[in-house]
Amino acid sequence: MFTMSFEILRNFMKDTFVAVGVPEKDADICADVLITADLLGIDSHGIGRLKPIYIDRILAGQISPTTTIEIVKETPTTAVIDGHNGMGQVIARKSMEIAIEKAKTYGMGMVAVRNSNHYGIAGYYVRMAAEKGMIGITGTNARPSIAPTFGVENMLGTNPLTFGMPTDEPFPFMLDCATSITQRGKIEVYARLNKELPKGWVISEDGTSKTNPHEVLDDLVKGTAALLPLGGMGEEMGGYKGYGYATVVEILSAALQQGAFLKALSGFENGKKVPYRLGHFFIAINVEAFTELENFKKTTGEILRALRASKKAPGQDRIYTAGEKEYETMQKRLVEGIPLDEEEQKDMIKLRDTFHLHYTFPFEKA
Repeated sequence: MFTMSFEILRNFMKDTFVAVGVPEKDADICADVLITADLLGIDSHGIGRLKPIYIDRILAGQISPTTTIEIVKETPTTAVIDGHNGMGQVIARKSMEIAIEKAKTYGMGMVAVRNSNHYGIAGYYVRMAAEKGMIGITGTNARPSIAPTFGVENMLGTNPLTFGMPTDEPFPFMLDCATSITQRGKIEVYARLNKELPKGWVISEDGTSKTNPHEVLDDLVKGTAALLPLGGMGEEMGGYKGYGYATVVEILSAALQQGAFLKALSGFENGKKVPYRLGHFFIAINVEAFTELENFKKTTGEILRALRASKKAPGQDRIYTAGEKEYETMQKRLVEGIPLDEEEQKDMIKLRDTFHLHYTFPFEKA
């Protein structure tokens, strides 16, 4: 591991996006979403995804570097957007901005999106709402990864269902997690570290657990392995709940906007790479339409503090609430920098050399 200043890392990501044809303003948004993930400690969605998820897909023609956002249907409180295969982060940020503006006037706003791409951490967009004194909700479908309960075929995406709420503390309540036990990005992290996966995360076609992260990443693409939903295999530990929530996100990410779903999101057609055509949804709820914002923030803060102050399990020093660890990680990384593993360092060197960017990385001198 090597630690690098977040400012240098952000600038590098922005310059790399510009180098593949992303307009500078849009590149700034994309880099901001990725560096926010790294600062919050969501390492599965930061610099590690710059090359394989965004740059490689742009070069393969699966993502358009220039983003055209079309509002195809609109009411005072809702909108349907076609992203025309542009940058997911740009589409998502604009969509949440629209939802927030509608909520300012009418109390609530919702935007449904079709024909988009991977939009980074969902938490970025609900934080936007929370910073404006609103409740933010978002979800997105994704390429097939999760098997339905009692099944072994990857059908649903990891489909996060994400919430953000303002509090009277220095950070919002933010619940940002997949509806599977783990997400593909975390398996990518394990693969970069050559670390075996815990049993029970991934199921093979014969119903046994798979733990080799390199094999799992290949098998997920081939459709011969699947992630298990929250709760795990079967019904005993509530696996049907994760399966159900993943399905809710799939419906809201496809049916409202008449977008693609399930196997149509694989990124392949007749063996050739094609756009992913992902769908998203964004909801902003104006707290002031219900109660005074300061009262809401105070009550929310009291709930969170009571949870953290409750009786701890033997051997445990601390109870956390959602968003707390991420806040503390951000405070630390703003000072100490972002940790980079060897594979991330190699990708950065490769991108720099490919696009003739003028960077000398500190880890090259180490």
